Amino acid sequence: MGPSTRRNPVIEDEELLMTVLNSTPVINGRRTDLLEGTAGSELVGRFGGTGTSTELRHLRETRDAIQGIIRREADAAQRLAATIDRTALLPDVTPEGIQWHLDAPTAQRLAARTALAWSQTLHELPGRLRACANTECNLFLIDRSRPGTAKWCSMSACGNRMKARAHAERARQQR
Repeated sequence: MGPSTRRNPVIEDEELLMTVLNSTPVINGRRTDLLEGTAGSELVGRFGGTGTSTELRHLRETRDAIQGIIRREADAAQRLAATIDRTALLPDVTPEGIQWHLDAPTAQRLAARTALAWSQTLHELPGRLRACANTECNLFLIDRSRPGTAKWCSMSACGNRMKARAHAERARQQR
């Protein structure tokens, strides 16, 4: 495999993490779960998943636990630990160094990759993975801004909406 076609697990798994975290958007005022049924199977297929109901269940449990950790729910870390309890990283030692390989049951592999991507993001970008500041939104973002002050999943959607609300509130208070 040439350098241009080699899989970059860091980039791919960050995309997996954000896709999984953002799989519960609010649509027409209701939380929607994109990790269910045929749509869920198609979504995980993009990341090499099988789309079985068991795999989707593990991903939903992992997603809910990571979302809970980000939102500082008390039991979320224990829930995440339970979703990946049958996984391990195994070393493959060669003269070029050590490569770590995920050892997990097929149905838990994407969930474990998601958890590893979350952990890597925490270490590489501390404090930058967060929930959108719009309380009516259920999406997450990785803040890549230089000052680390990004609040919204999307400036064009939530950012503008929240700024318009703040402006309207200030105008009401000035009356």
